[in-house]
Amino acid sequence: MAGRAGGGWAGSLVRMAKNTPDFVLRPFEGLPGEPDWVALKELVPAATATARTTKEHGARDVLVTTVLPTSWPALHRSDGVVLLALQTVGSSGDTSRDLAVALLEALDVEPGTAVETIGLPEPGPRLQDVLDLSVPFEVTVLDSFAYWLAPDTERTSDLQAAIEEADSGIVETVKIAAADSAYWCRMGAREFLRWAQPHDEQVVLDALARLHARRESGFEGAKFVGYFRSSGLVVPVWELAKGSEAEDVEAPVAAFRPKFEAALAETGPLDANERRARAGLVARQVTLR
Repeated sequence: MAGRAGGGWAGSLVRMAKNTPDFVLRPFEGLPGEPDWVALKELVPAATATARTTKEHGARDVLVTTVLPTSWPALHRSDGVVLLALQTVGSSGDTSRDLAVALLEALDVEPGTAVETIGLPEPGPRLQDVLDLSVPFEVTVLDSFAYWLAPDTERTSDLQAAIEEADSGIVETVKIAAADSAYWCRMGAREFLRWAQPHDEQVVLDALARLHARRESGFEGAKFVGYFRSSGLVVPVWELAKGSEAEDVEAPVAAFRPKFEAALAETGPLDANERRARAGLVARQVTLR
């Protein structure tokens, strides 16, 4: 006997498909600092950034973070500060919608309360609807997760130990000043520059292919080694000279930036060498969610 679409497990599946937000390739598109949203979601271990809700949603300051304890989506800290974490597992195909659900719930709960899960959201407001888009997304990279706690929180030995244990896994990272959304990091005995791009993926790949074909994809003390793909954006990666510090990268990146921007601005078709270089880039990509 055939089941009805409106009842039983089949009906549940139909309702779930109808109510689940559609997949969005670039969930942070339209937000100030889109590449930095992607960087904090995927690449930066510990950081905070500024945001504010619209007047409709109380004009509340929000501290966007990389991660919260046990992967909580959000936290209304005991001092009233609302924290929204980006490094969480999404429930739907629209990360912006998932985050908006967590943020709105955090605004409603009492101080000292964590939003531990959000479930599967139905269609509704996204971050682009909830946040004041005139507020710049200013990132502060940190070397500790101490921001999880309100400043006046009593730090017991167990609490301090938990923070220190979390801190021990932080990859040393610095946001450089020579380029927007570019981050130096040290992983073991190797240093890298990861530079999140605001442009469409195909534009960035064409630019990298043009430079690579000319043997100009690297810069002083740095070799282009590949790229990440995440949230619809591309994050090129360069391996730096062994022992390079963040400050050592500033001048070389500043010198390389005009060449990269010129390649991004080129709109003509790729020549044969550039097409071969572009095909080779595929082997150097890593897709992050």
